[in-house]
Amino acid sequence: MSTSEKIEPTPPPITLPPPPPPSLANCLGGDVVLRFLLLATSIIAVVVMATSKQTVVISRGIVPFPVYASAKFTDSPAFIYFIVGLSVAGFYAILTILASSCLVFRRIIPANVFLSLAAFDAIILGVVASAMGTAGGVAYIGWKGNNHIGWVPVCYIYSKFCRYIAVSLSMALFASVILVILIILNTSSLYLRAPKF
Repeated sequence: MSTSEKIEPTPPPITLPPPPPPSLANCLGGDVVLRFLLLATSIIAVVVMATSKQTVVISRGIVPFPVYASAKFTDSPAFIYFIVGLSVAGFYAILTILASSCLVFRRIIPANVFLSLAAFDAIILGVVASAMGTAGGVAYIGWKGNNHIGWVPVCYIYSKFCRYIAVSLSMALFASVILVILIILNTSSLYLRAPKF
């Protein structure tokens, strides 16, 4: 190597700016859609449960005239609690649809908003799950009965009523799944906003 050749200095490494934080607009758009689904499933569950009524003719061998027997949701406090619990979930969905819709257009969203939504979603999930559990327990007794106590199944008599109850319970189960997804979405939004060390 001769002294006349100059060694060119190596250029400094190019440093790229840090990537921008992930956009929360997509999360909030999904949040609003899921809250509309929560509202729809809550309304469907309440309407189907409230319209579940069936009157049947029970013929007795010794009675010369027909005997009418009816089944309706007001016959069981568990079904009334179910309607109240899902009505609360529907009202909550309306409030949070309005709140989430307003947040979509904000550029900066405080982290406590996501924390509050996740906490209230968890509370409403508890209400919906407990309402679904109480109504499901009564529905199971109506479907299967309880031989140990002497309760006979009634769904073979009130088939339409039991189908309505089953549809209403399945809508409540779907609402519970939506609430779990909303909790995961809000906590993941909190995680994305947390500083990385």
